[in-house]
Amino acid sequence: MPPVVPLPAPPVRASSDHASRDAEATACALAAKYGDEAATERLFQLLNRDVWRFVAYLASDAQAADDLTQETFLRALGSLHRFEGRSSARTWLLTIARRTVIDSIRTAAARPRSCGAEDWQGAAERGQFHPPGFDEEVALSDLIAALPEDRREAFVLTQLLGVPYQDAADACRCPVGTVRSRVARARASLCKEVLAAETDADAPALLSAAA
Repeated sequence: MPPVVPLPAPPVRASSDHASRDAEATACALAAKYGDEAATERLFQLLNRDVWRFVAYLASDAQAADDLTQETFLRALGSLHRFEGRSSARTWLLTIARRTVIDSIRTAAARPRSCGAEDWQGAAERGQFHPPGFDEEVALSDLIAALPEDRREAFVLTQLLGVPYQDAADACRCPVGTVRSRVARARASLCKEVLAAETDADAPALLSAAA
């Protein structure tokens, strides 16, 4: 039984620091467009974590997140000449990340699967020491990973990365009302799972008290 973990509180609005970071990232992208190497490096520093978290949740595969993040930035570098700053650099990069994950999933689906191989890597990882709080984070990740893809995408963008709803709608290429609906449904599903886990966790104590 996974440990019960609290859901992240929905952000009311992007903080001033968040908006400032977005503005800096967009300025860096525009400078990088014209060959500014320092701006390119700064863009990576500002947005690498957001891209990594997004692809990890969207692909439901943290092991592949490093490669997907690298591929996202490689694609972005190849598309910088088309970036005009009409949206924030973060929204632009997350849109590229979304396409990168979709392409990766399609490629994996078309690739023949090997059978009968022992999952030695998974066994090794299960034997590793994990710091306090790791189990709770994994439990939350598992709950989010179980969401339908469209709801998971909207939830991660707005509730974990703090992307404004309109920017999330731009990244997902759908109306902002659709994003709000998907987030609401995702939160309802997660709350239901958390409550169910709490009930299951209390069951042994209730049975013991009844005896």
